[in-house]
Amino acid sequence: MALGYFVTGTNTEVGKTLVSCALLHTLRTRHTRVVGMKPVAAGATHTAHGWVNEDTQALRAASSLAVPPALDNPYCLPDPMSPHLAARRAGQTIEVSVLWQRYQQLAALADAVVVEGAGGFLVPLSDTETSADLAQRLALPVILVVGLRLGCLNHALLTQDAIAARGLTLAGWVANRVDPQMLAIDDNIDSLRQRLHAPLLASIPYLPQPDPAQIAIGLPH
Repeated sequence: MALGYFVTGTNTEVGKTLVSCALLHTLRTRHTRVVGMKPVAAGATHTAHGWVNEDTQALRAASSLAVPPALDNPYCLPDPMSPHLAARRAGQTIEVSVLWQRYQQLAALADAVVVEGAGGFLVPLSDTETSADLAQRLALPVILVVGLRLGCLNHALLTQDAIAARGLTLAGWVANRVDPQMLAIDDNIDSLRQRLHAPLLASIPYLPQPDPAQIAIGLPH
């Protein structure tokens, strides 16, 4: 079975895709068949080949293994909103059991898989299931992307508790400077170092146009 990681964030727009792509580039230095998976993407553009999500495209560009869209992005929903609402508007229902099956198929083809969750850890996927249910079903080590902005300490610690409550391992975390005006950033990172029970894998400066291939992400031990 392939090596796998589940990437989640303290919120949406905190750099999960950037970190997932950087992680894929790191894994490619050690493994031949590396692929990213975006189980649920909400917000897409209609093309001649169907609906396409920007984050999914970025993951594909960072991967070394090309697979059918049904495997690396089973649910691609047009509207940029919470997945359960986007699915409802599209007349679909997101099922964790389907996502688990697609991951198993993907892992059978790959040496390493990076799964990027949607939104924050507890974002609803349907009326009955959340992203946390998906993470629990996959049973992968979790990497937490902390978007450094006001309120991030609370969000990071709540997410850590939620990950632990699901019996999952917080394998590492990444500090991403999403707000260049944030005060006392280094002090905030130090506070997180003291309180998050996992290693800091990377500290990413504020980058207007970041290149994931140039960002070094440490791999959890």
